[in-house]
Amino acid sequence: MVQKSKDAYDCFLPSWNTDKIDFIEQFKVMLLNRAGRVLGIIEVSSGGLSGTVADPKVVFSAALKGNASSIILAHNHPSGNLRPSQADLDLTKKIQRGGQLLDITVSDHLIITSEGFYSFTDEGLM
Repeated sequence: MVQKSKDAYDCFLPSWNTDKIDFIEQFKVMLLNRAGRVLGIIEVSSGGLSGTVADPKVVFSAALKGNASSIILAHNHPSGNLRPSQADLDLTKKIQRGGQLLDITVSDHLIITSEGFYSFTDEGLM
């Protein structure tokens, strides 16, 4: 059960290949039921060293097919920098707006590195 950002991080981390986390950026979505139970983790995109494209249509397609009540977004920063970019902030807001229309809560967005994580919710950005 996911109740806080550390729980989400602990669930997400094993889905990353530790040999690639510092080299290839990936974007993943955790699907949750109403009780916060993890229904699955979906890889939405995999890119290069400096970015990946996360299509909101793919995010919500997975959430709808998985009957998710809420989702948690996550992507890694191969640079090791835990601070969100403006593109990260903009994408998060866009996905939040889509979630409101579909009644799917976007609970958090994590940036993951081999050294730790950053939670948008913990930092007051959601």
